Amino acid sequence: MKEILNYLFSSKTLTRDDARTVLTNIAGGKYNDSEIASFLTVYLMRSITVDELSGFRDALLGLCIPVEFPGYTTIDVCGTGGDEKNTFNISTLTAFVLAGAGYKVTKHGNYSVSSSCGSSNILEYYGYSFTNDRGRLQKQLDCAGICFLHAPLFNPAMKNVAPVRKSLKMKTFFNMLGPMVNPSFPANQVIGVFNLEVARLYHYIYQLSEKNYAIIYSIDGYDEISLTGKYKVFTRQSEMLLSPFDIGLPENLPADLFGGTSVEQAARIFLEILSGKGSKKQYNTVAINAAYGIRCFKPEQTIEECFNEAMESLKSGAALRAFHELLNSAK
Repeated sequence: MKEILNYLFSSKTLTRDDARTVLTNIAGGKYNDSEIASFLTVYLMRSITVDELSGFRDALLGLCIPVEFPGYTTIDVCGTGGDEKNTFNISTLTAFVLAGAGYKVTKHGNYSVSSSCGSSNILEYYGYSFTNDRGRLQKQLDCAGICFLHAPLFNPAMKNVAPVRKSLKMKTFFNMLGPMVNPSFPANQVIGVFNLEVARLYHYIYQLSEKNYAIIYSIDGYDEISLTGKYKVFTRQSEMLLSPFDIGLPENLPADLFGGTSVEQAARIFLEILSGKGSKKQYNTVAINAAYGIRCFKPEQTIEECFNEAMESLKSGAALRAFHELLNSAK
């Protein structure tokens, strides 16, 4: 690792193959925590390159435990995290809205690193048991339209990195990797990112894939469509800068998206929204993010039509039923 660090500290970058090798070695326990922390710190001081990010992704996908569902066309909704905005769990709610609307969701998630509560925290709070058993996940997908893939169970090699990430308490390039390494390899994906540079990196990489995707970033720093101002959406077909007013919605204030300061509070807010007891602005925020997921399946529809379909899933209770069915089928 000393040679690698000296190389990187001299303002050089890794090739895709070298990036894959380094991350494979990290996962294999070949470096100590101090060396791993030093390596992660490099990418806090300079931007990651396309080749480096691609190589790190290749390593994790090569090490993961795959869990594919032949015959299903699925979608994942996952943000990088790391925006430090402490919003309610928008991507997790979006996943249940999509499931309630009839789309098959393989949600990839983890415990929170940089906020008070991640998707794994929410589901665990309500009694969901994580599994990497394909048969159990298939049952959940059939019964609830959604299954949940707790990241550590599918990439156990990353246990060597988890303590370092936790002690740093900062976003690292692993935040960027999370959405890219869903072990079910979904054909559709909505990815929220924490800055415009990362959005462009993702866009470049995903254009080389066969996925239908929407990469979303709010200009004021949210890794989702926050409706607090203008936001960017990258798809295979276009790159757009939009505002809430462009789609007939009012702007939110940051306080409208408050997610709580504990897992318990975050879980309560999550269930209130899913149960129809949230605010109009909370519903709008979830529905517009879900709309871009629907658009991956139905590119011929306008975003307004997709928004209305998402809102129907939320207001009709279909999204809530998907949540309860997931919990029941996981027992």
